[in-house]
Amino acid sequence: MDADDAMAAMTPEDRPETAEGPQIVPGDLARPKKARPSRAPAGSRPRPTLAGVARMPARDRAYHDLKFRILEGRLPPGTKLLEAEVASLLGLSRTPVREALIRLEEEDLVEVRPRHGITVKSQSLDDLAQIYDVLSPLEVRAAARLARRGLEEDEARRLSSLLDQMERETTRGDIVQWSHLDNVFHSELVGLCGNRRLQAALRLCWDQQYRAHMAIVKLRPRPTQSDREHRAIFEAIRAGDERLATHLHAQHRDRADRMALSILRQQAGGFAAPG
Repeated sequence: MDADDAMAAMTPEDRPETAEGPQIVPGDLARPKKARPSRAPAGSRPRPTLAGVARMPARDRAYHDLKFRILEGRLPPGTKLLEAEVASLLGLSRTPVREALIRLEEEDLVEVRPRHGITVKSQSLDDLAQIYDVLSPLEVRAAARLARRGLEEDEARRLSSLLDQMERETTRGDIVQWSHLDNVFHSELVGLCGNRRLQAALRLCWDQQYRAHMAIVKLRPRPTQSDREHRAIFEAIRAGDERLATHLHAQHRDRADRMALSILRQQAGGFAAPG
């Protein structure tokens, strides 16, 4: 047996790793993985949280603390701070703060100007429309992949239970709790589709529009139509009908996006005019 044969005979766990990562043997890419994907704990629509931040390295602590303050409106759009003021606010040195600000600028949450500090960025309706143009097709793609992949019985029960809860909250008129469950439902669809890169892209989009989302939660109408649409999407996924799941989810996202932008246009507060 030569070296190539010996390597091919090994299980994936036995194969050595190089500086570039695990060795890929011809044939590995052709063999589908049978294991079901595990759900990422953060989800594709995460709630901002400071849980665990105190145990993080300083640069990560600065990043998560600042991001939390921005998304929750504690540092509202237009806020201007010098780098030294940010460091003092967080109780950290300027080096980890500088690194955190670079990350937040890459995520389009702040504008950094050397020697002038930072400005928390406002969002125009055009900005939000562009975010929805990316976020919604990705969520539709996740539903299509999940329909193709198929649902396990426990996964179907979990999704159906979420829909039941959402319908109860609609009846009660608790739009805030309904909105939370809505985010969980959509996160579940994305998590179960098994594409981690898609999920990461959606998390970034979600963060960028989170402030707008929270601004209109209590202003949206009773979500009876959304409940019907969610139930139809779920049934298409459970039936393994990829085409129907794609069509229904695309319609749902298009209507939801138009409604959100309409409410934001009426409110206008906290969102910059296009231009």
